[in-house]
Amino acid sequence: MVSLATAEKALKDIYLSPVANQLNTGVNPFLAKVQQTTADVWGKQIIKMVPYGLNGGVGAGTETGVLPTAAGNNYERFTLDLKNLYGRIEISDKAMRASLSGEGAFVNLLNAEMEGLLKASKFNLGRMLFGDGSGKLTAMKAATPSSAYTLAVEDARNLTEGMVVDVVDEDGRVKSGMEKLRVLAVDRSAKSVTVDKAVSGTIVATDSLTVQGSFNNEITGLGAIFSATGTLYGLDKATHKWLVPKTYSATALSLEKMQEAIDDIDVTTGGSVDMILCSYDMRRAYMELCSALRMNIDYMELDGGYKTISYCGIPVVADRFAPAGTMYMLNSADFKLHQLGDWRWIEGNEGKVLHQNADTATYNATLVKYADLICDRPIGQAKISVAASSQG
Repeated sequence: MVSLATAEKALKDIYLSPVANQLNTGVNPFLAKVQQTTADVWGKQIIKMVPYGLNGGVGAGTETGVLPTAAGNNYERFTLDLKNLYGRIEISDKAMRASLSGEGAFVNLLNAEMEGLLKASKFNLGRMLFGDGSGKLTAMKAATPSSAYTLAVEDARNLTEGMVVDVVDEDGRVKSGMEKLRVLAVDRSAKSVTVDKAVSGTIVATDSLTVQGSFNNEITGLGAIFSATGTLYGLDKATHKWLVPKTYSATALSLEKMQEAIDDIDVTTGGSVDMILCSYDMRRAYMELCSALRMNIDYMELDGGYKTISYCGIPVVADRFAPAGTMYMLNSADFKLHQLGDWRWIEGNEGKVLHQNADTATYNATLVKYADLICDRPIGQAKISVAASSQG
């Protein structure tokens, strides 16, 4: 007989492991290569001593001369708060009772909820990889909307139907009457979104859209790592030059520029690039280069079943969330996802994961992971930026 206890057991014993595996390996080929570790996690923070430069205790001398002075490794302390990553499902009591009489209907109910959770979680984790931790999905346009339900945005790449968003000002404060807006439609050509509530008040160009409650609460992605200014992991980039990856600007992508970026990483740090992560327009530009130069386009299969093209044996992976005209040269060994533990359900009294919502005939279950991304050697990464039309 199917019961509420059956649902609890299914969420814990059947769904948790495959969902966690998909979120760890199925979001993005680069994230799938990044090592996940509980090391350097202290309470609610990641505190990590990271070496930079070289040990100074080497030198050459005469047979009877003074030996080199010992000068150990240089270290800096990285400090980062663990981010709280949540995914939530909700099932009504009515739907639960309607499906309890048949095992097939019950399984279909849970499958539908878990597939929706997995899809949304993968979308947001993939998006966060390219973000700067601020949670900003897009800047707003100050244009007059066609209706009170329409918001004009600068870029629709990070938006999709079903998201719940806030409009925040430049200081991250949620604007009055503009919180928890459900996105009903995205016009990617006109760059606007339709929401479920009428929005009143003035929107200015310094405002932004964020996922509900997420301002400054998302993982520290490539946007923060490749920012030329500001702080990273508690250190000022202006005084720690090795925290700033090299960025190359070009009017068009070229094989010479790609190789220059890879060579400079080798010369500067001795590191090697094992993943090229780029926007779709940059992948097309690379393929057009190969065609124009009559070069074979090599294909390869990565762990996790990903199929992609390659450059000199390095996978070239296009991602929907990569900014247009951008190509990242990355060494995955320099990145770690530090975490308190793997994905798990939040458990209440007696270990229950399904909780009744107050004053409603609905139940919810919340998946959680406490983690953040750290790049030990930002100077060992590079980015090529090419002027390109927005991908909308």
